[in-house]
Amino acid sequence: MAETPGTIQFDDFLKLDLRVGTITRAEAHPNADKLIVLQVDLGSEQRQLIAGLRGYYEPDELTGKQIVVVANLAPRMMRGLESCGMLLAACSDDNSAVIVLTPEKPIEPGTRVS
Repeated sequence: MAETPGTIQFDDFLKLDLRVGTITRAEAHPNADKLIVLQVDLGSEQRQLIAGLRGYYEPDELTGKQIVVVANLAPRMMRGLESCGMLLAACSDDNSAVIVLTPEKPIEPGTRVS
């Protein structure tokens, strides 16, 4: 079981910019067995995200899906490609299941999550 993070203050939570994004394209990462490269519409901009979803999702299953994105996470290089944000997902303790968090109903890309 993963260690539980410590308590944060409300002001720490307010630092997160959570937004709804729509995946417009998804493809297997060319240099990694577990990663998928996502192109995501965040309303006012397009972003590339790299996510460890291979083995849980096929790229074509993700195209058109709305997700929740941490939009203000600093960019990070992942196996030679830049990831500009992070999607939220639930993961079972034994890593046998990963479920991408999605809005209950469709909503405009870029909508803030609070």
